[in-house]
Amino acid sequence: MLGEAVSRKGKGSKVRCPFCNHPESKVVDSRSSGEGLAIRRRRECLACERRFTTFERIEEEPLMIIKKDGRREPFNREKIVNGLRKACEKRPLSFETVERIANIVEQEIRKRNENEIPSSVVGELIMEKLKETDEVAYVRFASVYRQFKDLDIFMRELETLLGAKKNEE
Repeated sequence: MLGEAVSRKGKGSKVRCPFCNHPESKVVDSRSSGEGLAIRRRRECLACERRFTTFERIEEEPLMIIKKDGRREPFNREKIVNGLRKACEKRPLSFETVERIANIVEQEIRKRNENEIPSSVVGELIMEKLKETDEVAYVRFASVYRQFKDLDIFMRELETLLGAKKNEE
């Protein structure tokens, strides 16, 4: 993307201007971005004086998800967001709420300091957060995630949810 460069080098390194390729620039503005997960820097090229943006991010170890059938695939946060959006469709939950749940789930997965996480752990974390946020969205997500085969299994899950709700009151 023209005008943006991603800095992956260490402290004190030079970032080349994306316009004229000059190796030196000065930082004009620096601020935290993305819930403190990155630093956004506005830079000005010392040669052509054009401004561009760089982002510094912590380089994380790749996280693999172990699927039910044993396959492994790279962690993809967008899959969590898409699943949440489907479960929350036509519910009074904002985009920010969906993003917050996805962030919490990702943070909890990464806190485990494991390179491979079973998809069941991810699914249970999502259901736990949905149960706290919106019961209808929880039931929708659970019905797909747990692959309810018939109405009896679905009703048992609803009864469990209702029983837990009565115990809280």
